[in-house]
Amino acid sequence: MFAATASSPSPLKNAIRFLAVLLPIALAACVSTQSPQQQALRRIDPAYVAMYGPRPDESHPLPATDISEVDPRFLRREVAYYGREEPGTIVVDTAARHLYLVREGGRAIRYGIGVGKEGLAWGGRARVGRKAMWPSWTPTAAMIRREPERNGKWAGGMQGGLDNPLGARALYLYDGGRDTMYRIHGTTEPWSIGQSVSSGCIRLFNQDVIDLYNRVPVGSPVVVLQGQRLFDVDDEMRVSSAY
Repeated sequence: MFAATASSPSPLKNAIRFLAVLLPIALAACVSTQSPQQQALRRIDPAYVAMYGPRPDESHPLPATDISEVDPRFLRREVAYYGREEPGTIVVDTAARHLYLVREGGRAIRYGIGVGKEGLAWGGRARVGRKAMWPSWTPTAAMIRREPERNGKWAGGMQGGLDNPLGARALYLYDGGRDTMYRIHGTTEPWSIGQSVSSGCIRLFNQDVIDLYNRVPVGSPVVVLQGQRLFDVDDEMRVSSAY
């Protein structure tokens, strides 16, 4: 046998060095179980924390919305918009779970939405016929049949408040003076934004529907897309009309 020299490390030393390098990597893999996207969701911009913070000045003081688990795509932001709609138009993209408020200069404010069964029942063009702060709510007959234990007790109506499914604000869509029964409203279930849900029309975070309510007057045009979609974009990408 040959003696190990300084220029020829023993197999044992090589194995120890290999394990010393490999072990921290293996331990890190065991500790970090979240995907990069999940980790990114928890690094919340302070501007968003303020945006979705409490509203103590409301007639029903509104608590902060927990956005720690929200996909950033569904947080309010301004994006590029190259569609043909006039500024002031609301465009609802049910497929992508986004609502756009078109602004001047090829820009739009994009809001995340949740879409209920009623929200998928109508598409086309309408106008905001009326608006309401902390609206009352009456479930439809279909809602009562679908969830009798939850909705049956409110067949006579429910006053506005923190427990009301319409949330802090509601925009009622009309077509030629006729109520379409289509609503854009807040929610008591912020986790549902970005999702398809069992009931309701188009829901936004309460802080977002307050923002939208303050920006759009009665008479504002609305376009609701069903089965078509705008491009899913980030700040510097284009949104083009696909209809």
